[in-house]
Amino acid sequence: MPTVRNMPAFATAAAAAAVMLLAQPMAAADNQSELKRITKATETLNALVQTPDDRIPEHILQRAEAIVVIPNLVKGAFIVGAEHGKGVMSIRDAKTGGWSLPSFVHMTGGSVGWQIGGESIDLVLLVMNKEGVDDLLKSEFKIGGDAQASTDARMGAKILAYSRAKGVFAGINFTGSTLKDDESANKDVYGKELDARQVFAMSAPMPTPPEVSRWMTSLKTVAPRGSSNSK
Repeated sequence: MPTVRNMPAFATAAAAAAVMLLAQPMAAADNQSELKRITKATETLNALVQTPDDRIPEHILQRAEAIVVIPNLVKGAFIVGAEHGKGVMSIRDAKTGGWSLPSFVHMTGGSVGWQIGGESIDLVLLVMNKEGVDDLLKSEFKIGGDAQASTDARMGAKILAYSRAKGVFAGINFTGSTLKDDESANKDVYGKELDARQVFAMSAPMPTPPEVSRWMTSLKTVAPRGSSNSK
């Protein structure tokens, strides 16, 4: 039984422990939406790879130097032609051929060709060369006419775009759409505000969230380095 004299210290320690216990679930809750975003991006990538007809060709995935996945890119309800979406992206290590940690991005502005119908689409952008990766690493990257809708890699193509709406796989055209770093989302997952370059330079955190591990495993499975990347 603690003495009266020792009670204040005992109470202080107990209060501190209680604060720590309460803070842990709150901290964990802060990144739940971002971890769900990674999970949805992983599911979207796998779906567009496994689509029976017109799926993303394996040889293109093997050549890709970066991959951006934006699930549920939403058509603006009040501004005709506008769109908004959140997603993740990773780049390929030039030496090992492996994939980086995911960095969070959001896509805004401009207009996409909603010729495939619907109010939202799942979008995958494949960056096919170093010049495209350098552009992608800018804090704000306007896609514009750089993204080509194609089921085959055209000579000199910087970015290839693939999309799906209501189960339909089809190409999509962009006009003035912009990708930006989502540094606040990176902070929720990695503990501090980071731009894409800083995330890509990191090693996997310990412990690595399972959602992040599944994303990287999926990239390794669907987009291993092909013979054209190893030259």
